[in-house]
Formats: sequence, C-alpha cells, structure tokens
Amino acid sequence: MPYLIRTADKPDSLELRNTTRAAHLEYLKGHTSRILAAGALLNDDGSGGHGGVIIYDVEDRASAEDFINNDPFTKAGLFATIEVTRWRKAFFNFECLV
Repeated sequence: MPYLIRTADKPDSLELRNTTRAAHLEYLKGHTSRILAAGALLNDDGSGGHGGVIIYDVEDRASAEDFINNDPFTKAGLFATIEVTRWRKAFFNFECLV
C-alpha cells in the first residue's frame, strides 16, 4: 500500500535544502524500486523549494516512517513537519484504476 509523505521546510531554510540536496537525491536513488513519485514543492514562479511530496510503496507505516526518518533532509533538520498517510491509487499514470 503506498504512503504519501508530505514535508514542509522550516522557515528560511533554503540554504540548508540546497547544501543537502545532493545527499537527499542519492538517498532517493537507492529507493527507486519503491518510489512511485517524488518532487519538491515550489513557489508559483518555480523558485525555491519549501517542502516535498514522496509517494512510497511499502506494506506498512513503520517502513514509510523509517524511510523518511533516514532521509538526509530529515537528518539535517530541514523539515518543520512531516506527514505520512496511506494513499490509494485511484487515478495513476493517466489511467483510472477504480
């Protein structure tokens, strides 16, 4: 069952995001077999980065929480909040699944 992981950065943390980004991306690359989608939340003009969304396909919440807790962004203290919730694929990859 996929889990949606939504993060929000602490205020004024763009420099920390930028300096930790390469390690974060390497970490995600190690989990590509489980990541259905992932990306940063941006300002309307495409600038910044103030959080992110990852849809991570594992069997239980503990695995999803372990994944995000070991992310370099989390370990660096970037996030103000982390939300983990189960997600049902109803529409995915341009298809209706229900």
